[in-house]
Amino acid sequence: EHIRLILQRFPTLSRKEIVHTLCETLNWLTPAGRPKVNACFKLLHRLEEQGSIHLPVKREQYSHHANAGVSTPALSSQTAAQPLLKGSLKALGPVRLVPLIDKADRALWNEYVERYHYLGYKRPFGYRQRYFIEAEQHRLGCVLLSGASRALGARDRWIGWDDRQRMKNLPWVLNNNRFLLFPWVQISNLASHVLGQLVRRAGDDWQQRWGYRPVLLETFVDPLRFQGSCYRAAGWERLGRTTGEGLVRAGKQYQTSPKLIFAKPLQADFRRLLCSDQLKGRTEL
Repeated sequence: EHIRLILQRFPTLSRKEIVHTLCETLNWLTPAGRPKVNACFKLLHRLEEQGSIHLPVKREQYSHHANAGVSTPALSSQTAAQPLLKGSLKALGPVRLVPLIDKADRALWNEYVERYHYLGYKRPFGYRQRYFIEAEQHRLGCVLLSGASRALGARDRWIGWDDRQRMKNLPWVLNNNRFLLFPWVQISNLASHVLGQLVRRAGDDWQQRWGYRPVLLETFVDPLRFQGSCYRAAGWERLGRTTGEGLVRAGKQYQTSPKLIFAKPLQADFRRLLCSDQLKGRTEL
């Protein structure tokens, strides 16, 4: 009723302005005091789909911005294939994960993933952290951490949380959404070595950038393409498979081939934390 009242009283507000007004008047804030913008947008879209409210038409400037954000990265000579790099980890020298903050670096990462990852580039939503994998003068690949899947039967049973705990604590689970070694890089045991580094540094990197510390990593492996050997070698646990079905939006399903689910704790007491009310932090943009 309050939402309808705001829409009636302020018919000239944009969707973004409506969201910020609602967050302010309803005191809908994150633990850090920021408006829960994404959650409010989702609620409004759900109410509109149900026919409970009518939102103003999207303004042109926002739709252009949104379209630009999801456009396919243009391919350039910067990401052209390099000569074959083959050998041992020892001969390669120290390998490092480089977190990317700069806009130009992020754009280059997007281009590499679009060009060489079999899934291509898709704009990540919410909090995320991109990495380049590097050694000496060589750029070796790309890694992405982003938000976890909303519901996974095998994972959720393994954790042991209920629906309320899952909805509240899901931000403390991150998904290794992209893991790419460039096709000209053929270094034995490099993949598991990088995954080990990722586990050791993900908590600190996420804390520094986003203000809270995750406790668990998850990822999916397509068994039609891979066996997940590098994840097993790095100590990740296979939990089961996805169903191959999911909910994109109310009343609409998508189907894909089932994926293997792997997980790796970042803290020994991850189950206790994820099944509790102790986790605190800024978890929404």
